[in-house]
Amino acid sequence: MIGGYNAAKDVFVPNNGFNEFVLRYDYGKYYASKTFFDHGKKRRILLGWVNESSSVANDIKKGWSGIHTIPRAIWLHKSGKQVVQWPVVEIEKLRANLVNLPPQVLKGGQLLQINGVTATHADVEISFEVSNLRNAEVLDYWMDPQILCSKKGSAVKSGLGPFGLLVFASKGLQEYTSIFFRIFRHQHKNLVLLCSDQSRSSLNKDNDMTTYGTFVDVDPRHEKLSLRSLIDHSVVESFGGEGRACITARVYPTLAINDKAQIYAFNNGTVDVKITRLSAWSMNKAQIN
Repeated sequence: MIGGYNAAKDVFVPNNGFNEFVLRYDYGKYYASKTFFDHGKKRRILLGWVNESSSVANDIKKGWSGIHTIPRAIWLHKSGKQVVQWPVVEIEKLRANLVNLPPQVLKGGQLLQINGVTATHADVEISFEVSNLRNAEVLDYWMDPQILCSKKGSAVKSGLGPFGLLVFASKGLQEYTSIFFRIFRHQHKNLVLLCSDQSRSSLNKDNDMTTYGTFVDVDPRHEKLSLRSLIDHSVVESFGGEGRACITARVYPTLAINDKAQIYAFNNGTVDVKITRLSAWSMNKAQIN
């Protein structure tokens, strides 16, 4: 919700009243967030926690529960309608072994493996260009995006989507976590859905494998659909639409671990999409002083 602080009355006053649709920092496993202002770099930093998806018994066995997410810089989008989030630029100092794939068409039903990076700790940025928007599935009535993502996971084909990334993918795809876009046509407008589907993330059925989702305020007629996913062992932080939508997931695969994990770009829609950019890095360990 966008607005201002009335110091005299000590109240927050929203620009468009309290009936405005309220956006969230993060649509996944993200809680207890706080911000502070970095005076040195004139930016506001958001810190948050990600909770567990494993059972209490497994948490006790591990000896810990919950970790911090990667710090994010936040600012007001140029439209003035929402906050944008992006991992702090310092994270990029941990990048290593850059892999760039050339622009290419990703055909319907195609998987493209991303080799050369450590799949359990990586930073992946990918952008898609979509044409033939007339092939978008018609959404007859508005639906909660999380429910929509649950009903239409990465295995459910439509015209435009799902397409995105498979991370923590095992050989043979018995396990994988998918982060993807799907485009609908709703009330004569294009509606872009971003999902993080954990339903196939682990063969351990004691884990919470909830699927998360949100709509992203992007217009695929004029903008590329960008996705950045930061992968850190059991955490996947995904930023869609250049940070206009964020989803954090916690996954505990049993097969897709260490060097057995793989990353793919995928398109499970019936219509081809074009990858205009795909860059991936392995991530080094942070040095804590």
